[in-house]
Amino acid sequence: MPYRAPTSEYTFLFDAVVGFDQLAATDRFAEATPDLVTAILGEAGRLCDDVMAPLQRSGDLQPAHLENGVLRSSPGFPEGWSAIAEGGWVGMNAGTDHGGMGLPLTLATAVNEMMAGACLSLQLAPLMSQGQIDALEAHASDQIKEIYLPKLISGEWSGTMNLTEPQAGSDVGALRSKAEDNGDGTYAISGQKIFISWGDNDFAENIVHLVLARLPDAAPGSKGISLFVVPKFLPDENGNPGRANDLKVVSLEHKMGLHGSPTCVMQYDGAAGWLVGEPHAGLAAMFTMMNNARLGVGGQGVGAGEGAYQHALDYALERKQGRSASGAIVDHADVRRMLMEMKADLFASRAVLLSCAHAIDMHAATGRADQAARAAFLTPIAKVFGTETGMKVSETGVQVYGGMGFIEESGAAQYYRDVRVTAIYEGTNGIQAMDLVGRKMLDGGEAAYALIDEIETLAESARSNHPNMTDRLWQASEALREATDWLVTQEDMQNRFAGALPYLRAFARVLGGYYHLRAAVADPEGPRAKLARFYMSRLLPEYQGHLAAATAGADGTFALSLDELRA
Repeated sequence: MPYRAPTSEYTFLFDAVVGFDQLAATDRFAEATPDLVTAILGEAGRLCDDVMAPLQRSGDLQPAHLENGVLRSSPGFPEGWSAIAEGGWVGMNAGTDHGGMGLPLTLATAVNEMMAGACLSLQLAPLMSQGQIDALEAHASDQIKEIYLPKLISGEWSGTMNLTEPQAGSDVGALRSKAEDNGDGTYAISGQKIFISWGDNDFAENIVHLVLARLPDAAPGSKGISLFVVPKFLPDENGNPGRANDLKVVSLEHKMGLHGSPTCVMQYDGAAGWLVGEPHAGLAAMFTMMNNARLGVGGQGVGAGEGAYQHALDYALERKQGRSASGAIVDHADVRRMLMEMKADLFASRAVLLSCAHAIDMHAATGRADQAARAAFLTPIAKVFGTETGMKVSETGVQVYGGMGFIEESGAAQYYRDVRVTAIYEGTNGIQAMDLVGRKMLDGGEAAYALIDEIETLAESARSNHPNMTDRLWQASEALREATDWLVTQEDMQNRFAGALPYLRAFARVLGGYYHLRAAVADPEGPRAKLARFYMSRLLPEYQGHLAAATAGADGTFALSLDELRA
């Protein structure tokens, strides 16, 4: 499908909205100069446009499949992976000690999102490897790092994570996979894992699985889980793939979308694995990978939304119907409304993603606790807002097409089918929202209030030039402050959880207004200000309904008995 990587959008966001120059001013990221960033965005854009985008449709129509127990990738995917690997894109923000570029996660987030817009099924493969690289860099022994990190970073090997089991989904503590000490530094891993994205492929020399399992003396629940690195082929004395490990792909899931990305049922039968981190501390190590993935999944949502928007815009510009200035449907008011909403929300959610990544980078570069708190608070918002934007924009794209959107040949429906799972995996959006109002508010709301103060500071400084927008944003931020006050006083967590998702959505809406205002300040007479005014008048007011639901308490949610629910 035709696709144009939004490189200029990222250049503007870096320069005028997110503050990328703050990263380049640190010792850690001093090499991330404007010239280098421009060059990287340009090369990544060409990869997305010329190599990955042509694979979007073929991956959907010719899915990955098992052939006599051997996984066969969609046509063109091996070549696509080679281009990604040879360009160094897998290890963009990995440490330089093992061959990574050491670039900011903020820049890697932009590249990953562009790749997701070009071909989400294929982009999921390097995203999985990047998460594993993060986990191994933070928790693995030096021996494991020396063997695995150079191969993963180069793309010679690919990585996965294995959490879910038939009886253990979001409740990872219920897993039953076991690990027994072999007495030689390895462990025998046994059990079955489901929903393993890119659990196998035919283009990497080795597939490295990170597997959660229990040691014999493990405590029940999440405190008794350990993490193991379990390769498809055991490395020989030279670190090259040797004999096959005792694991296999049992089957592939038949999915609503993402057909080019094989989602595997994995069986481990005493497979050799090596402990990552301390015994019984596997969940903490895996969360290093999960947090990377949550930000990445938010980017997948925005990327899929960008692809859907471009697809719908092209159709609206060409489709002749009814009376309008151009003769095309793009000049019908309702079609224009849909396109404006799509574009405004893509900008807002993209800005939230980059701000979250920016905070992660600033903490890594400076060690500042306030940046760590900011990153932690923004992570669930970035994941939920990014994925919900992707779903909404992709669904709206079908509507722009009208009847043709419901016909598979148009390709419009694929974006929605592909992106729908992003609201489910790496922690459902509901769980993300509960985390926001639960663990992320153990500080009494300090991180939330810091963001609200930042929003109001901008609103006050921009009031003279943009009075209507700043007044709307100020009122929204004050309402958000009052709702935050209410939430942090609720000792009954059900009251918080019942309104968690509406609260997160309200916060995202207000943050979207904040970033649109920053864009308008930087481009006061141009298209950025026009789009910001649209957002402030048409989309920002949604916060009111969200906050009303967020502070309604849990009584209404549990008003019907189980019998009444069944009636």
